[in-house]
Amino acid sequence: MTSAKDVRLKVIPAQVANPFIKRHHYSGKVVQNSSLHFGAFIDGKLHGVMSYGPSLDKRKIQGLVEGTPWNGFLELNRMAFDDKLPRNSESRCIAMSLRMIRKQAPQVKWVISFADGCSCGDGTIYRASGFVLTGIKKNSSIAVMPDGSKIHEMTLKSSPLKPLPQFGGRSYFDITGGRNSFKKFLEVTGGKAQPGYQLRYIRFLYPGWEEKLKVPVIPFSAIDEAGAGMYKGEHISMESRHHS
Repeated sequence: MTSAKDVRLKVIPAQVANPFIKRHHYSGKVVQNSSLHFGAFIDGKLHGVMSYGPSLDKRKIQGLVEGTPWNGFLELNRMAFDDKLPRNSESRCIAMSLRMIRKQAPQVKWVISFADGCSCGDGTIYRASGFVLTGIKKNSSIAVMPDGSKIHEMTLKSSPLKPLPQFGGRSYFDITGGRNSFKKFLEVTGGKAQPGYQLRYIRFLYPGWEEKLKVPVIPFSAIDEAGAGMYKGEHISMESRHHS
């Protein structure tokens, strides 16, 4: 029987990674500034992709850990796996990718990632992979459009003049009348902000760097206390999962 130990991880080009992410990630979208892609293979067939890159709000994120150089951290900004990978493959893939980053890019001292408690999950894989929880915040930045499609506020604001095919070629500023207002965008398009939470996780790659963290480590129990639990797109507490 195939097990997680049979998974092989290797660096792959964006031309291979991105189509897989578009097919298998719940958002159907890639992060344009992803620069490092790992592919998870079994018997030579691709079954998973993890993409790393600089954070969009890099200067703000850099300050979370004191003394971090400009190139001293990466964001794990996309993970997409099909349903054919054996149990525990996701956490094994994360562990292998982090070991490869340590070996090939020793300047990277830590990795950050965000769990989408609005549409996907609260970070079960991160907790199983040695990440610490450093933030839980209400997230109202995902717009659910009348046709059921979703678009993130950051996507709109990062390219406000870019034509959007799903809105007849109009740009974000066309829709808002030149205002940098997500609220106005929702009003004009009839979209609704999807309720939920965003959870921020950090994984340190070298001993001692955890002592430089400038924000508190939050106990995982706080996820249920905030009502932020989510698993496979369904709002459910971690306590309920443990007893199911």
